[in-house]
Order: sequence, then C-alpha cells, then structure tokens
Amino acid sequence: MLCVVCSEHIPKYRCPVCRIRYCSLGCFKKHKNDDSCQPVKDATPPAPCPDSCRSGAAAEPWTVDDLLDDDSQSDQIPLQKLQLLGESDKLMTMLQNPHLRNLMQTVDSAEDKSKAMKKAMQEPLFVELANQCLQIIEPAEKHDDDDDDDE
Repeated sequence: MLCVVCSEHIPKYRCPVCRIRYCSLGCFKKHKNDDSCQPVKDATPPAPCPDSCRSGAAAEPWTVDDLLDDDSQSDQIPLQKLQLLGESDKLMTMLQNPHLRNLMQTVDSAEDKSKAMKKAMQEPLFVELANQCLQIIEPAEKHDDDDDDDE
C-alpha cells in the first residue's frame, strides 16, 4: 500500500476526516489544500471477534482495520503478529491473574482510554504485560557481534 497523495512511500498516517492514508506532513498539507477531503459516512465496523469466533467456530476473518475507528492512530500491527499473542503460554499464564484482568477491563471500559492507560501503566503487573506483548510483537534482534566490540 502506498501513500494516496504521492504514491511513492508507505503511509504512516491517516486523515482524521476522510481516512485516506498519507506518508508525511507535506502530503497531508497537499491533501488538505485540495477539495477532495470529505468525511466518510458513519459506518459501524464489524465486531472484532464475535461469539462464534471465541467458541472456535469458523467465522469471517477480521483485520486490524475492522477495529479502528476515526480516533484510532494509524499504527497497525499485522494480523499474523497479533495472532502470536494468542499463542503465547506466558501471556496466557499472566492473564489468569484476576487483578490484571480487572486492570484490562478498567482500561477497556474507560471513557478516556488514554488517561486510563496512563494510570494502568503505573501498575508493575500491567507494565509487565505490555512488555511481554511488545517482546512477542517486536522481538529484540540479537547481535552476536556486539560481544566482539569489547576486544
């Protein structure tokens, strides 16, 4: 997928009005200067994981785009990497902790999710969960030659 404005670079951002994807501030300004930016019609995205999905029954595959609304950031994680989270034994063990589940429910049901997330990140258990998720999604690259620098 390329930037809708310049068709040269991979887009990192999404217009909050019309939801097109663009790669830079320059492309955003160019997009805003033309008259093509129109609000998208209010459509309800499909549910991310219906009850049939949880029970293991076959369901329509969903994408990260299905989860995004107009307020979402454009940072997206490929579905294949998200699925790795569900395969992690360490995450499953962590999620058995009732306190952690309560923290997650509090964030999920909060009116101001950003504020709730900042508060949750004060809890070491929640930070541990976030770090574990990041390690699964973006594993640190191991550099064998780093040890050679000391010689």
